[in-house]
Amino acid sequence: MTFYGYRRPDGRVGVRNKVLILPTSVCASDTARIISQQVEGSVTFNNQQGCSQVAVDQQLTMDVMAGYAANPNIYGTVLVSLGCENCQMDLVAQAISERTCKPMQRVIIQEAGGTLKAVEQAVRYAKQMVAEASLLQREEFPISELIVGTECGGSDPTSGLAANPAIGAMSDLVVAAGGTSILSETSEFIGAEHILARRAANKRVHDRIYEITTRFEEHFHAVGEDVRQGNPSPGNKAGGITTLEEKSLGCIHKGGHSIINEVYDYGKQVKAREGLVIMDTPGNDPASVAAMAAGGAQVVVFSSGRGSPIGSPIVPVIKITGNKITFANMEDNIDFNAAPLIYGERTVEELGQDLLAMVVETANGRQTKAEALGYTETAIARLCNYV
Repeated sequence: MTFYGYRRPDGRVGVRNKVLILPTSVCASDTARIISQQVEGSVTFNNQQGCSQVAVDQQLTMDVMAGYAANPNIYGTVLVSLGCENCQMDLVAQAISERTCKPMQRVIIQEAGGTLKAVEQAVRYAKQMVAEASLLQREEFPISELIVGTECGGSDPTSGLAANPAIGAMSDLVVAAGGTSILSETSEFIGAEHILARRAANKRVHDRIYEITTRFEEHFHAVGEDVRQGNPSPGNKAGGITTLEEKSLGCIHKGGHSIINEVYDYGKQVKAREGLVIMDTPGNDPASVAAMAAGGAQVVVFSSGRGSPIGSPIVPVIKITGNKITFANMEDNIDFNAAPLIYGERTVEELGQDLLAMVVETANGRQTKAEALGYTETAIARLCNYV
């Protein structure tokens, strides 16, 4: 299989061709929204972070912002900052430049003279970038250029029985074709980490799998909490999942049966052609999808037994369910039905092939339901309270 995408100056290949209006802090988010509303072909998001953060939290935010700008689905970026936040314009621009060499412009609201002047300046930059981006033509590329993120949210037993195994079969096909697949959600490895560790390519990766799950639990213990108090969620329990371990055993099916070649920290740049890798993300869906988009995923495949509308400003998010009732009730949100596996109508291999075909169609430009609805939720993981 091949797909049609856009070759970027840094060598990576995008499946969308957008200009990003990037707010470097919460204080610039509304201004970025006003700018994006005036520029067709641009995207933005509501950044709740960027200031009043300790160093470790600020680094997570910086990694997501830099990763969003560097994601190959983005042609270029207009940075918008207030001017006095912790994530200073120069720091963010430097972090982006370390990841990519794509077009970038900067607007500082305080220096521009307020919101209206900043908007006028940024709209001009953005419209120029959109015009430049429109000149690019799609070219044909092998599947090995794809980095596919995998996610699950609002799970029920059909997630582990059908949707996640179908994603796993698709993941194995991407890996076999030389591409990269990301398995996420560290909180949902707990209780199944030993199974993943047995699939590690080497001892370093094996130890890293245990390291991230142990570290995740310790974050909760440090504030007197237990991850099992909030996971499974009420919706998971209503759907029929009873324990975190049960949820984890269903979650890890998204990784198929491939060898695990690497473990990445939250939002770090993922290499192309690396096979199956893990990214250390929380179970919170928008925060996990954001990390994979920051890592360079061009497409995310997201399973939900109960149904979820989550999208992304940066990557198309394909929704899949193994629950035929959910597929019927939430047809506005769900792209792929894996329920035939439960009823013996299709095999997991067949569904994996069909899902890969949908990934390729999406890479070629087919809109997902979340894209059509304009869903751009973003959350960024945090480790600590605000300063």
